[in-house]
Amino acid sequence: MPLGGIIFIFIFIAVFGAFLLWVASKTGGKAKYNPVKFEPYECGLPSQYKKDTKVSVKYYLTAILFILFDIEIIFMYPWAVSFREFIATGTGAFVLISMMVFIAIFIYGLFWEVKSKALEWD
Repeated sequence: MPLGGIIFIFIFIAVFGAFLLWVASKTGGKAKYNPVKFEPYECGLPSQYKKDTKVSVKYYLTAILFILFDIEIIFMYPWAVSFREFIATGTGAFVLISMMVFIAIFIYGLFWEVKSKALEWD
C-alpha cells in the first residue's frame, strides 16, 4: 500500500471519529449529576470502606494465572481436533512432539506455581 493510502486512512479515521463525537454531542442529552450514582453498589447498604482501600495482590495473581492456564488449554483444543489431519499428511510425529513440549512447559509452570505457593492465601 503506498504511503498516500496510509495517510488517507489516518485522515479519514480522524475526520470520521471527530464527526461521530460531534453528532453524539448534538444528539445526546446532558446527564444530571447524581451523587448516589457515584457511590459503590452495596445492596442498598452504606459503604463501609474508604475509596482508597487496597486490594490484595493475590486476587490479581489468581486472575492472571487463571487466564494464563486457560489460554494454554484453549491452544490445545484446535490441536486435538486437527491431529488426525496431521497424521494423514505425515507430520503427525512432529506435531505430537511439539505438543508434548508445550504440555511439558505447561506442567512445569503448574509445578512452579504450586512450589512457589502462588495460590496460598495465608
